[in-house]
Amino acid sequence: MHEHEFGNKCRVKSCTGTSVPDTMACTDHQGVWKKYKLDHSAGSLAGSKRMLNRQQENLEWNPKDKYEFQPHDQPPAKVKKTKHYFGPATFYCVETICNPCGVVEAWAKFAKSESESNILAFINKIYPTKESRPDYICIDKGCQLLKHIAAQGHWDEWSETTRFIVDSYHYQNHRKTDILCRKWCDPAPTDGSAPNLVIPAIASDGSTYEKRAFNTQVNFIWSL
Repeated sequence: MHEHEFGNKCRVKSCTGTSVPDTMACTDHQGVWKKYKLDHSAGSLAGSKRMLNRQQENLEWNPKDKYEFQPHDQPPAKVKKTKHYFGPATFYCVETICNPCGVVEAWAKFAKSESESNILAFINKIYPTKESRPDYICIDKGCQLLKHIAAQGHWDEWSETTRFIVDSYHYQNHRKTDILCRKWCDPAPTDGSAPNLVIPAIASDGSTYEKRAFNTQVNFIWSL
């Protein structure tokens, strides 16, 4: 019934015109349709960009991105309204939970943003009981997630089992004034509070020094 009633309609939003044969747009919106086909062609620069470029990479010869990416420690960007229905909507990202060895333990698709509420719902689903929760969860938004957990009243529950840390790259780039991140999310604290994260090592000259036990930048979310 849906195909019978709407299959020949223009797929530009709010348009009631009839599509030109072998296209998805009416006569007035053929320009929009042709641009969509060009941008999504495997032989076009835009098509090559989707296959070869990294996320958020926008080279000078590529068309400008129409999508806003959410910085890891900023609120989610506003979702832009759909202008047409030529193709299916895309998911914002795929979130994975990995063990330190690199084995993927679980994954989930986030439709619109990598928000703290989505992350919390994800890890609550994977670790439904206190017994199943890991000692450490490392994620680049660890401090933001910790703030969210505290604001939602779940801090007492999680603090009994798990410590949230950020990866070394983001820890070094977070501001020193971010006391919560510096105190609670250090991936290699030297105060003895997390001995599993810091191990002794021997330098080439025979001296002993402390180093990170895990490479926190290998995986996006890892649990231990």
